[in-house]
Amino acid sequence: METNQLLSYILFTPLLGALLLLVFQRENENEIRIFGLSISVITFGLTLMVLSKFDSINPGFQFVHKVPWITNLNISYHVGIDGLSLLLLLLTTFITPLTLLSSWKAINKKVKEFTFFMLLLEVGMIGVFVSLDLFLFYVFWEAMLIPMYFIIGIWGGERRIYASVKFFLFTMTGSLIMLVAIIWLGVSAGGVVGHFTTDLVELYSVGPALAKNFQNWLFLAFALSFAIKIPLFPLHTWLPDAHVEAPTAGSIILAAVLLKMGTYGLIRFCLPLFPEAAITFAPFLSVLAVIGIIYGALVAMVQKDMKKLVAYSSVSHLGFVVLGIFAMTQESMQGAIIQMVNHGLSTGALFFLVGVIYERSHTREISDYGGLAKIVPVYSAALLIASLSSIGLPGLNGFIGEFLILLGAFKSPLLNTWGFTVFAATGVIFSAVYLLWMYQRVIFGVVKNPKMEHLPDMNKREIFIFASLLIFIVWIGVYPNTFLKISDRSTARVLIQVNTPVPREIPK
Repeated sequence: METNQLLSYILFTPLLGALLLLVFQRENENEIRIFGLSISVITFGLTLMVLSKFDSINPGFQFVHKVPWITNLNISYHVGIDGLSLLLLLLTTFITPLTLLSSWKAINKKVKEFTFFMLLLEVGMIGVFVSLDLFLFYVFWEAMLIPMYFIIGIWGGERRIYASVKFFLFTMTGSLIMLVAIIWLGVSAGGVVGHFTTDLVELYSVGPALAKNFQNWLFLAFALSFAIKIPLFPLHTWLPDAHVEAPTAGSIILAAVLLKMGTYGLIRFCLPLFPEAAITFAPFLSVLAVIGIIYGALVAMVQKDMKKLVAYSSVSHLGFVVLGIFAMTQESMQGAIIQMVNHGLSTGALFFLVGVIYERSHTREISDYGGLAKIVPVYSAALLIASLSSIGLPGLNGFIGEFLILLGAFKSPLLNTWGFTVFAATGVIFSAVYLLWMYQRVIFGVVKNPKMEHLPDMNKREIFIFASLLIFIVWIGVYPNTFLKISDRSTARVLIQVNTPVPREIPK
């Protein structure tokens, strides 16, 4: 197996698995589940091979594989990763098999189709994180919408059609604006490199050379698409509906990976391609991030539905990531990247645990619960750990990301005020309020519903899923350097790209 083709193997293994699923008989549900899980585990194993060969000292792209695709337009199949994309690639391939395992009993209709769409979704997510050609990136960005649309629309709740259409329309609108910007940027490349191109490495020399007003418009087009995906306040309204109506597996993968595509896009494209515009709009986007932190937390505080509470917590937590990105310091950027991973683990665990109790009780209303500590003690302990992780308790993963972001924002010469840090820090307090209050009402007190007295505790499969997440929740919290050193040189490279003046080669 050639090293430069490893990413292609990772990308096309789940695609091959999805195609092979088509020959399975629909009635053989257990075989389908085992096959889908096996393919996702193999994909994760290949990603671990990439990790073992990755050089964290090298800030550039590694495992690069480039093949001409549409030669007349200089569009190539061009993939590669750096420390930033490696962490998200690991998160994607780690979460996917756990998500399939979580749906083992929950999804009992159209199992073949569900597994097929989950593997296709993994292809799209991996493609987004490894693409080094903007056209290829856009193909995967759009392709990912289709399986997620069907996962919500077929296996979701009562309002699944409304939620899936709303998710699709919001994301598609932003994507089309980004497509126009990609074309505009590719045409503008003629003034620098002499030909139309969508190659990201070439465009890193094109975008900064554009006139300031061009940069502003292109930055806004890209940023709008990414802000919808994050989602950044006030473009967040699709998220609670999608999370609440999606099946547990859909909610886990949506929170753990799909939302990170937006924040990844800001770092990979918006900052290095349009540095002047990024610096210009950084304070404005940081204000929206802080508003999102506080707003998401306050709305989560008044939710009666456990799943909707966790959904609004995502709006709050991802506000921290956006603040870290646009504070543009080494600490804040590293905090933003590790917080993307942290949010995937912590919120993914919370959605999984909400799904576990929902499968047993068929209700997500907080008021229907109470006194579960004696009935399901293992579940109660798991929910406490996941809640404390999301809050940011020192010793668990959430603390590391939030601390680095707040530290970086406090030191940021670009933001030039401690106000962002102070207001953002209130989000940590609010998260403790809504999560611990939810935990107290669900786990302690008296049993309000007699039907709850006979709920079975977590089984071995569910314990294995949570334990797998718990390993990394504790690992990042206790020794984060294992993961921070992977992305350290890559984040420094992005900041150099933003702060390095580039001579104007394209006239105003």
